[in-house]
Amino acid sequence: MTSQSINLMAVGDISLASKDPESLFIKVSPILKSADIVVGQLETPCTLRSVVTGVWGVIGHPNATPKGCDPQNMKALRSAGFNVIHLAGNKIWDAGVPGIEDTTNGLRNLGIATIGAGMNLDEARAPAVIEKKGMKIGFLSYNCVGPKETWANPLKAGCSWVRIVTAYELDHPTPGANPTIYTFPSPDSLKAMTDDIHELRNHCDVLVVHFHKGIGLVPIKLAMYEQIVSHAAIDAGADLILAEHAHILKGIERYKDKIIFHGLASFVDPPAPFVKRPEWIIEQQKNIFKESFGIEIDGSEYWPHVQNSNLSIIAKCVVRDGKISQIGFLPCLINSIGQPEILPHNTLGQEVFDYMEHITEKAALNVHYKWDGNEIVICG
Repeated sequence: MTSQSINLMAVGDISLASKDPESLFIKVSPILKSADIVVGQLETPCTLRSVVTGVWGVIGHPNATPKGCDPQNMKALRSAGFNVIHLAGNKIWDAGVPGIEDTTNGLRNLGIATIGAGMNLDEARAPAVIEKKGMKIGFLSYNCVGPKETWANPLKAGCSWVRIVTAYELDHPTPGANPTIYTFPSPDSLKAMTDDIHELRNHCDVLVVHFHKGIGLVPIKLAMYEQIVSHAAIDAGADLILAEHAHILKGIERYKDKIIFHGLASFVDPPAPFVKRPEWIIEQQKNIFKESFGIEIDGSEYWPHVQNSNLSIIAKCVVRDGKISQIGFLPCLINSIGQPEILPHNTLGQEVFDYMEHITEKAALNVHYKWDGNEIVICG
């Protein structure tokens, strides 16, 4: 009997805020469409229904301004080969109920499964299961970064979530000095996540969990909670952990012979047509990153960027006979108009390889990499 295998590809943050969203994927869609399953994270809701900010969040209003992009833009995801879209992000509530309803319905009408958001908590926590070549791949996703307004509850639309608690402790008698920061998941929300994984485990061959997590634009530092939630998911039965939100690459970890991509970085990132930020906000954000993380960001009036935030990867997982047999990634570079380009084993591709080796080692993670043709394989 011939051994069956499927290729799963995964990417990080996707923004569709473009007048020509199809063009954003033009350099990568041939590779993505060659995969059996492609999953990514959609950054913002897609709706043309108007919303305004109210006391309890954003609500529908006929005279307000839309805060999502055109739902027609989601067709670019289908054209590029996506099967599953993860929606449990910090911006999913930007357009309130209309944004969540129009985004989830629009994707499903395109034949794309959604995870991580819905019209109530049960819908948001519901998994997606994709069957290919007789094998079932299950997906779950959770927002670990907030804000609370994005979270679904039994009576409110929103995203699935794991509540992260932050504690500050001053370890020396110097009021006003920098404290030690502890972050950890609340036990009840962590249990809800592991319950979901236990429930899904019996209905799929390979189980993938997505997290929206991490400190933005900081490549090396992992907050304490990041490994706690990732390890807990694997302990509960997950086979692969994928994460994004920080808009920069993070290192990769092996835990109990399972792989954790701690940060897939931005994938499609067109120049943002957002409202310009005042100068005082730009300076405040620059100071926060400098004082808290020791990194310099540019003075962009639209969105902050740091060195190497234009590097990205496509995670690639080979599933053979119902088990993961190989995991690696394709190195990518986001060009000046926000398009990801796949890099072969050349000078630029080696820069991504070296960068991943560097940030993985500096984060005290435990994998290494090697080239296999034009792909990079996780080893060690």
